[in-house]
Amino acid sequence: MAVDKITVDKITWDRVGRVTAPGRYMYTFGWLTITAGDLDIWKQYPQAAFTLLAYGSEPDGTIAGEFHLGAFDVAPDASSPITTH
Repeated sequence: MAVDKITVDKITWDRVGRVTAPGRYMYTFGWLTITAGDLDIWKQYPQAAFTLLAYGSEPDGTIAGEFHLGAFDVAPDASSPITTH
């Protein structure tokens, strides 16, 4: 059985320059829309890392350059509390 690896891009508040207002911001990877709710999470959990999600794609299948934040991890650098025996 083959398992494909999935790469998930994550982004932190530091990487977006610790923006303080909701809005649409230009970054090296395209336009990123940050909501007030996203900022509330970052204010409570400054180290949180969000999944970077594309809004859609061009007809040829390439990403259009519009992104928003998805699911987040409040402690991306912490070791997993789950152990296996």
